[in-house]
Amino acid sequence: MKIPIDTFVAPKCEQNINILRNDEHFLLINKPSGLLSLSGKNPLNKDSVHYRLVQDFPQAKLVHRLDFGTSGIMLVALSKLANKDFTQQFQTHVINKTYIAILSGQLSQNQGDITAPIAKDPSLFPRLKVCFNTGKSCRSDFEVLERNISSTRVRYKPVTGRTHQLRIHSQYMGHPILGCDLYGTEETQSQSTRLLLHAETISFKHPITGDTVVGKSPCEF
Repeated sequence: MKIPIDTFVAPKCEQNINILRNDEHFLLINKPSGLLSLSGKNPLNKDSVHYRLVQDFPQAKLVHRLDFGTSGIMLVALSKLANKDFTQQFQTHVINKTYIAILSGQLSQNQGDITAPIAKDPSLFPRLKVCFNTGKSCRSDFEVLERNISSTRVRYKPVTGRTHQLRIHSQYMGHPILGCDLYGTEETQSQSTRLLLHAETISFKHPITGDTVVGKSPCEF
């Protein structure tokens, strides 16, 4: 099977990374939309959250990622102990996150969950798809925050963390996220110059004290 080649070249991101909290063992940062989490194989995609952070924090390790177009809060490990601990917390679903999204159209439900399984398909690269035969189980809880004439503001709480999960689940409901280039229509993509998806909060256990830490990044839209 021929391996698909990613030809994407990221436009230059002029926005800075804001450090929300600087702990001995971790950082909480605000990632701007339009910045890769990790540098790509293409040398033109060197700029990324990780590339910028290691200039000042050489020990920085990303324990999770946000999509290129997604803005918001990220947790970064600054020690081997923290990196191991956070990885375990993610694997055991101790870490909780919420996102704000603007969806196309009006959702009829005030709250609910989406459990459509997600699978890879080389013919669709870089997109993924919903597949009930081969897909991996996942779940996204949501609540409606506001309805407008042609859109709905929701808060998502992903129970699992599959790649593109919230974007795919939004499309699956028939209400793609505005500005989404992979899972929207030409019309919904044209309604925003960026993906209207923002990582709002993250909560986790401090790797040393065990205390619950809650970080928040106010939504930009």
